[in-house]
Amino acid sequence: MSEEEDIVLSELNDDELVEQMFDDLYDGLKEEIEEGVNILLERGWTPYDILTKALVGGMTIVGHDFRDGILFVPEVLLAANAMKGGMFILKPLLAETGAPRVGKMVIGTVKGDIHDIGKNLVSMMMEGAGFEVVDIGINNPVENYLETLEAEKPDILGMSALLTTTMPYMKVVIDTLIEQGLREEYIVLVGGAPLNEEFGKAIGADAYCRDAAVAVETAKDFVSRKHNQLAG
Repeated sequence: MSEEEDIVLSELNDDELVEQMFDDLYDGLKEEIEEGVNILLERGWTPYDILTKALVGGMTIVGHDFRDGILFVPEVLLAANAMKGGMFILKPLLAETGAPRVGKMVIGTVKGDIHDIGKNLVSMMMEGAGFEVVDIGINNPVENYLETLEAEKPDILGMSALLTTTMPYMKVVIDTLIEQGLREEYIVLVGGAPLNEEFGKAIGADAYCRDAAVAVETAKDFVSRKHNQLAG
């Protein structure tokens, strides 16, 4: 750690510390993020402010650079892992204070498909944007989605597929929601390498998201529209 001795997190003022946390998130430095979160808590920051200003602020930069091809999946996974370290400290505190959540998402890879890197990336980036995420893993038949939607009552259902053979199963899930009169209750986002916008439209999803950064932007957009409609 000798090279790092020039930066002592506790000696930085709040603004400098938040800037440094942006850099540390970008570099995937989990221990530094945990330390930064604890320092801000000691200084009387609310868990919600730390989440939104330091962590989400930092992950937003990561998301933009991932979208623009400056950062790649391994770096984003490292950043997301550092974010998780900070979230681990904040989660119980956020629950206690009843902090507002941006929204809630249930996400899983469809039946017959065991790919999860893209899905995990979306989960982490969504958490990084302040969403609560319930990840039901891989190889999910329609029953798994329905049970989880019923139990969790999310705003968003996210489905992922990486094989052309498993893509059509997304339509099975959406058709089942329609049959049960539940389709209007959820924002349905789909993603995965073989998908495209036309496919998303054809199966009746609300949107196709080509990567995790787009998924976060799309989710925020739909949830704010949903809230506005409810308020209106």
